[in-house]
Amino acid sequence: MEKYQAGKQNQRICLLLAVLAMFLIVVSLLLSSFQIAVYGDPKYRFYEKEYVKYEVTEALDMKLSDVMAVTEYMMDYLIGRKEELSIETDVDGKRQDFFNEQDRLHMADVKGLFLGGLKLRTMLLLGAALLIGILAALKARLWEILPKAYIIAIAFFAAALVFLGIVVSIDFTRCFRIFHEIFFTNDLWMFDESTDYMIRMLPEGFFADMVVRIVSVFVAGLVLLGGVIGLAWFFYRKKQYKIYDKHTACKKNMI
Repeated sequence: MEKYQAGKQNQRICLLLAVLAMFLIVVSLLLSSFQIAVYGDPKYRFYEKEYVKYEVTEALDMKLSDVMAVTEYMMDYLIGRKEELSIETDVDGKRQDFFNEQDRLHMADVKGLFLGGLKLRTMLLLGAALLIGILAALKARLWEILPKAYIIAIAFFAAALVFLGIVVSIDFTRCFRIFHEIFFTNDLWMFDESTDYMIRMLPEGFFADMVVRIVSVFVAGLVLLGGVIGLAWFFYRKKQYKIYDKHTACKKNMI
């Protein structure tokens, strides 16, 4: 009886560790979805389509090619390939630096947040690998417990996505403001269209479309990850059935 209870306790611990590992992996996938959505196309065709959609060139009095040049420079800055956010271009009828001091201060915060997210992703994946290593050391049946843990983790994120989807669809502007209030400790993100070119280049509608793009990448990643785990579980079960059939056949031959 004690052995049975100890075994049950060990199974619960293993399941908890597996769920935590899968939770870390899914959060890592979410962070990766940001990077893929933002940088997945080196030619930034999504941005170009958005600029046309929201008539950005008219708002800035710029050529689309110049807007794209500014975009490429800004994206290089955010990923750490450029040190300073400063680029001269023809905007609003004159040759000048596209970015002002407020732009530079706010984008420095955005850069820190973005690069910090990528570092966090690495830490989360290492944590997940450690937890799976502990499960292996505990001799847990990984390809039986991991699919169950993945389903539990996915259920949590599915509920969160549905809830956020409803809230965002009701009032994106308010959610956008709350996001900035949570992740930024200043009001540098509050721009004035009459003086700040960057807010004209990146209107609120652009960010709403980017959120949809990120969620689409995230959902696709979840499906792909679920497919990999499902295939691994399928082949594991197939191998177990072969072992069982072979063992059963041996016993019959002995009889």
